[in-house]
Amino acid sequence: MNKDMKYDAVIFDLDGTLLDTLEDLTDAVNFALRECKMKERGMDEVRIFLGNGIRNLMQRAVERGEDNPDFDRAFELFRRYYREHCNDKTRPYPGIQKMLGSLKEQGRRLAIVSNKADFAVKELCEIYFKDLVETAIGEREGIARKPAKDTVCRALLELGVTGERAVYVGDSEVDILTAKNAHLPCISVTWGFRDREFLAERGAVYFADMPEEILKLLEREL
Repeated sequence: MNKDMKYDAVIFDLDGTLLDTLEDLTDAVNFALRECKMKERGMDEVRIFLGNGIRNLMQRAVERGEDNPDFDRAFELFRRYYREHCNDKTRPYPGIQKMLGSLKEQGRRLAIVSNKADFAVKELCEIYFKDLVETAIGEREGIARKPAKDTVCRALLELGVTGERAVYVGDSEVDILTAKNAHLPCISVTWGFRDREFLAERGAVYFADMPEEILKLLEREL
């Protein structure tokens, strides 16, 4: 613990916060929908569907959701396709890796908590943030997904940091509620899947328009 820093740990969302994953997710959704002869979805539609895990994503993308008799087939097709193609077009947002490197140099502990499938979270973290992020937790059986606090608490436990010394960073209304449930201050980024107005209407207080602004916010007591 660095007594000169108010916050020793930063917990990040992944999709829309660190990585721009929208094109790969849209491609996976539409592959599944095409195979099942269902109506395809535009990127802006998929953007709004994101935030509550991949099953909820497909519930929203498939007409009539789980009431559709072909839903389970579409969901499995999505999972198989995305497992193989989760990094075709995905890239870190500009400035993200530099920002994470600066946080690491300051001695802060970094983690990722996402509602994305755990296999994809770990694979993408290994590719892009291997030497920067200490632990990465995705959606998996046996632990409640966001906005429940469980995955955030698990990450803090693995880092060995208390909630009083941590900040949460995300891009969606789910992240705002997750931080609230975990009793952490929340920094909402505006370059992801939701805009500033949308986030403000849902309770966002602290905003970062560029990754380097996260560094400045962490110097304050949020």
